[in-house]
Amino acid sequence: NFIINGDMEIWQRATAATAVSDGSYSACDRWHFPFYGTDGAMTTERETLSDADQATTGMYYCNLLTCTTADTSVAANSIVQMRQTIEAQFCQPFKYGTSAAKTLTLSFYAKANASKTYGVSIWKRDSTAYYWFQDIAVTTSWKKFEIVISPTAGSTSLITASGGDIVNDNGEGIEVSFVLASGSNYQATADTWTANQDFNTSSLDNFLSSTDNTFRVTGVQLEIGDAATEFEHLPHDVQLQRCQRYYQRWQADQTYDQMGEGAAWSDTAFIWSYRLCPRMRAQPTAAATGNFAGAMVGNDRALSSIAINRTTVDVCQFTSAISDNNEQGTPGFCRDNNDGDAFIEFKAEL
Repeated sequence: NFIINGDMEIWQRATAATAVSDGSYSACDRWHFPFYGTDGAMTTERETLSDADQATTGMYYCNLLTCTTADTSVAANSIVQMRQTIEAQFCQPFKYGTSAAKTLTLSFYAKANASKTYGVSIWKRDSTAYYWFQDIAVTTSWKKFEIVISPTAGSTSLITASGGDIVNDNGEGIEVSFVLASGSNYQATADTWTANQDFNTSSLDNFLSSTDNTFRVTGVQLEIGDAATEFEHLPHDVQLQRCQRYYQRWQADQTYDQMGEGAAWSDTAFIWSYRLCPRMRAQPTAAATGNFAGAMVGNDRALSSIAINRTTVDVCQFTSAISDNNEQGTPGFCRDNNDGDAFIEFKAEL
């Protein structure tokens, strides 16, 4: 399965209903939301499936999307998607850009609050951009979709020619999207590769048409071949590590939790390092939230103005200000400052 976290198992950021903003990775790991050109709003949240739904889907969780603010008239340039970007070097088995390009099959379970026509799309981002999409008819019951994506869909040769190539690096390869609302600028003929930025047909329903609208999805799998196989369930720790290549979060579980070791760089500055495990896709950005302290020989100094000093894919080094207490050269460690809610998140998303 080339999709990471297709069973919606890992939610490092949040599990409760979280507002979606354009391009945000708001809750469920590896899934993000192009969401622009609209006055509507929606949330994403983890939902635990009932025993009956687990028996149907084989999954424990789903991703529940809920319209919270309606936009009944979607503009021509508007789009609402839930999608995952697959790293380019992981796409090499597709053999795109050659005459031996592989047929892929996308499978998943989905349902909605009412019978709706939504869509799925593939955006080959690397090298020359090409697009493919298909409508899906979602009902109020869980339904398994199995969608075959031919490299020559629509009798085209875009994917099998040199422009179909995906570079073997850690950049963007392809994006797999669920299309929930889209304007006329993105409408064309289904099941055809094109160089135009098209994601749906004119039959697409508008997820933002009412705050009654919900969409649930789980068990997303993309594989080589012209038929879907049983979903590939990975152990929780393996799935978590795959997600942590793109996002890691150090979260204090209780007061005084230690984050990383360091020392007073001067009388007014503290420097410390945090080792990233596993190694991240690229040098991450980092942001600290909450109250931190530098503990040095039994003396705690509140840390402020926390900033990245330098970072690699393996280690992130921070500096921060401390009160002037003649501590230069004193070893210590960074920890939560007595409230148990501090965290630092590291992002190397595509």
